[in-house]
Amino acid sequence: MLKEPHPGRVKTRLGRSIGMVGAAWWFRHQVRALLRRLEDPRWDLILAVAPDHEGLQSRVWPAHLPKVPQGTGDLGARMGRIFRSLPPGPMCIIGADIPSISKTHIVQAFHALGAQDAVFGPAPDGGYWLIGLKRRAAVPASLFQNVRWSSPHALQDTQTSLAGARIAHIATLRDVDTIDDLVASATPS
Repeated sequence: MLKEPHPGRVKTRLGRSIGMVGAAWWFRHQVRALLRRLEDPRWDLILAVAPDHEGLQSRVWPAHLPKVPQGTGDLGARMGRIFRSLPPGPMCIIGADIPSISKTHIVQAFHALGAQDAVFGPAPDGGYWLIGLKRRAAVPASLFQNVRWSSPHALQDTQTSLAGARIAHIATLRDVDTIDDLVASATPS
């Protein structure tokens, strides 16, 4: 899931520290590097873009990658729409602002979906950088209901919305929302 990298419309918390143009520049280059790293014949890489019309027409992202609109609503409404609109089968949605995602993480997520109904890649702030669903049957109507987005409760709330599902976790990775996140993501572990 990604937004068009316009100053003031993407990574605004980071932009308060480094400037909106700098934050948009970082996001654009971060996403391009991420897409290059994650392209692999083992899965289809599809860009869920926003805003819809502009994202579908965008020349910023690689032209050979298919795009689908995110649509309107909060993050849960948009992710739920994507899960419900694509053909059945295992599917993972990731954020585009996580510098350390690798193919190994994606392989781990799909492997987890072999035995579980859902998989999460937790983030240190209580959210998550990846959600995957097996999608053999209909996506539960309860998915993403009552989730407190952008809070330390987002992961737990989303898991609660999947009542009865068998859930796996893979690696905890940091997303970049602030200058401190950016510095931490650039520091070798």
